[in-house]
Amino acid sequence: MAALTIATGTGNWFSALALGVTLLKCLLIPTYHSTDFEVHRNWLAITHSLPISQWYYEATSEWTLDYPPFFAWFEYILSHVAKYFDQEMLNVHNLNYSSSRTLLFQRFSVIFMDVLFVYAVRECCKCIDGKKVGKELTEKPKFILSVLLLWNFGLLIVDHIHFQYNGFLFGLMLLSIARLFQKRHMEGAFLFAVLLHFKHIYLYVAPAYGVYLLRSYCFTANKPDGSIRWKSFSFVRVISLGLVVFLVSALSLGPFLALNQLPQVFSRLFPFKRGLCHAYWAPNFWALYNALDKVLSVIGLKLKFLDPNNIPKASMTSGLVQQFQHTVLPSVTPLATLICTLIAILVQAILLPQPPEYLGIQPSIFCLWFKPQGPRGFLRCLTLCALSSFMFGWHVHEKAILLAILPMSLLSVGKAGDASIFLILTTTGHYSLFPLLFTAPELPIKILLMLLFTIYSISSLKTLFRKEKPLFNWMETFYLLGLGPLEVCCEFVFPFTSWKVKYPFIPLLLTSVYCAVGITYAWFKLYVSVLIDSAIGKTKKQ
Repeated sequence: MAALTIATGTGNWFSALALGVTLLKCLLIPTYHSTDFEVHRNWLAITHSLPISQWYYEATSEWTLDYPPFFAWFEYILSHVAKYFDQEMLNVHNLNYSSSRTLLFQRFSVIFMDVLFVYAVRECCKCIDGKKVGKELTEKPKFILSVLLLWNFGLLIVDHIHFQYNGFLFGLMLLSIARLFQKRHMEGAFLFAVLLHFKHIYLYVAPAYGVYLLRSYCFTANKPDGSIRWKSFSFVRVISLGLVVFLVSALSLGPFLALNQLPQVFSRLFPFKRGLCHAYWAPNFWALYNALDKVLSVIGLKLKFLDPNNIPKASMTSGLVQQFQHTVLPSVTPLATLICTLIAILVQAILLPQPPEYLGIQPSIFCLWFKPQGPRGFLRCLTLCALSSFMFGWHVHEKAILLAILPMSLLSVGKAGDASIFLILTTTGHYSLFPLLFTAPELPIKILLMLLFTIYSISSLKTLFRKEKPLFNWMETFYLLGLGPLEVCCEFVFPFTSWKVKYPFIPLLLTSVYCAVGITYAWFKLYVSVLIDSAIGKTKKQ
């Protein structure tokens, strides 16, 4: 607090927040790290030791290279720094190698790359509306947003304990969002195109970018009522955007196209042979679907409606990443999840018999087209695309919830309704990450860090919107408080029961299903708010 006071006096409070979280990241260096640590060490070795023609074929380790080419080149650059720390980490055959120098290098590489994330957060803060400015620094939207992003609990534990490089990737995404807010559309498009070739999970939000850039950049004028003026279409701008995407894609994929390896690259990027769900269930619709199938199968066996000999051996409760057949409910294919995801984004466009503007409500993508509402409307649509893809995607990782939480942070300081959705989403989504850290030493760390972040998020946003209605109703409050007993049950009670050996999957199942309820509720609430916002705006104009 003393450091914050000094920084406040000199106007450097943002630097103090960034420095503070960097010191915390350094303290987390000795903590547990997951198999992702070995994944990235292996990628360092592959890109450093082998020619580019073998990068996407190498399979000595089970952790093969399955990120787009820009990330492979990123690992290649890192490897030329890594060799000065420990040359042995760059040997492809040194599986599960983890010396103290390797640990320090990889941990510090994540911390160093977060510089881009810090810069992106600063740029996003410049785009925040300053109308709700409190007397105290800690009540200002820019300060609250800085803490929500820089000190985000999920990003801290996923990157700096579990181990990944999400920070600089989200930095690219936030920076592209900031550039769109600043009407620097070409820069925003370029940054997002680059981001896609670093990690293809961001394809989830590509529809929002595509529609917004086409509507707000390629069409240069609107009618007085806000609808599109078709004659304002600019071929030059469309060609410019297409050229940016083409050049970035050519730079990324060109070498592999020349080597006739694009099919192999895409087979690594989109491994549909993996199962519907990750080993840790992402708390989405399929978690509820799997749980229901499990309950129905148990009931069916008890009532002798099912033959035990016909029950599939591969089970979602086994913790394995594999394809399997549901017992009672229809089994789900990758195509089915794709259709569900598209429907989740465009459902109203399919169901509405009339053009959306006649009804006063519009689906997210159509809202972005007919009533774009500027960059804020784009951001709401982006968040909804991310959340819809998380809800219904194939083999979704639980960590993907951050793709919705971080952009939702920007919305949370603007409107009380968005703040309410954000708090439900972030609290539930962050708790769903707890199974990632399953070792005893990290138990107090994850509980303490989440409590601090959650308490700050709720208290700061309640203060920011204190003149408006409460952020939670009684049902939402009861649900969020239920996370406490759930944690006690999973971490402190279940390990001492006889069920631990016979039903080891129960804590994971309970966590996934309970959190899936909250995230589904947040998704539905956000969807409804997007649909009715344009109707409210239209009513006010009339």
